[in-house]
Amino acid sequence: MELRVFTEPQQGASYDQLLAVARCAEDAGYDAFFRSDHYLMMGQASGAPGPTDAWTTLAGLARETSRIRLGTLMTAATFRLPGPLAITVAQVDAMSGGRIEFGVGTGWFEAEHQAYGIPFPPLAERFDRLEEQLAVITGLWQTPAGQTFDFAGKYYTLTDSPALPKPVQSPRPPVLLGGMGAKRTPRLAARFADEFNLPFVPVDDTAAQFGRVRDACAAIGRDPAELRWSNALVLCCGRNDAEVRRRAEAIGRDPDELRENGLAGSPAEIVDKIGRYAGVGSQRIYLQTLDLADLDHLELVAAEVMPQV
Repeated sequence: MELRVFTEPQQGASYDQLLAVARCAEDAGYDAFFRSDHYLMMGQASGAPGPTDAWTTLAGLARETSRIRLGTLMTAATFRLPGPLAITVAQVDAMSGGRIEFGVGTGWFEAEHQAYGIPFPPLAERFDRLEEQLAVITGLWQTPAGQTFDFAGKYYTLTDSPALPKPVQSPRPPVLLGGMGAKRTPRLAARFADEFNLPFVPVDDTAAQFGRVRDACAAIGRDPAELRWSNALVLCCGRNDAEVRRRAEAIGRDPDELRENGLAGSPAEIVDKIGRYAGVGSQRIYLQTLDLADLDHLELVAAEVMPQV
């Protein structure tokens, strides 16, 4: 089981805070540092000092870390055109020496679109656009050097693209898709994904959705073993109940609720729950870390959970 750090900077974080978390994660032995791609805080958070752009952040971290992998859960397809996005991700992959992973989804948070003037089409259109974006981005990356790429879709058309730059990773950076959609999500994952991720989903629901994706793979003749399978869960670990409660209160959550819906409790409790996800096929856990100032939290999990999973 691989453990990865997952942050939500829209809740309030500067680049320097994210850099400190990424460096702590790298030094502690985590496999990757991921961040959300949002432009507006959620819930009661102030959001100060304001949003940071996901790919600008990862470009900086690419130059200021050396080992840890870097990525998004999930880049919103509504935010960027696919051609320029393919260029951006390929460039950041080169800046990192080939450590980028590309999580992408439809986009779902309507308020952030309204706040920053981003069009927010209906869900069916967002899925259509995501499918075209995946075809364009992976097509650009995988076009052989010296050849051009063309694409004629309903929403995006490319003509005689030189399909440059190429990412360092070949044939492309890993593509992550996820979500609980019962039909289109499994089909898109089977066609395009290198990893399938489920955020904040119970074990039983994880098993059911992993099964749908495996069925979708079988329907197109793809071996499901080619995919990595993962979950994202909020983290709240403590050496004792008082420390668990302190960390829960710092992020505005109840310890009992977090034990039910996240990864909360003692290191032993967290190891046990991770084991239940492993039992239904999960291979990676993204630890949603909400208090970015509490680096001791990550160090505790690295010391007392990571060796046991």
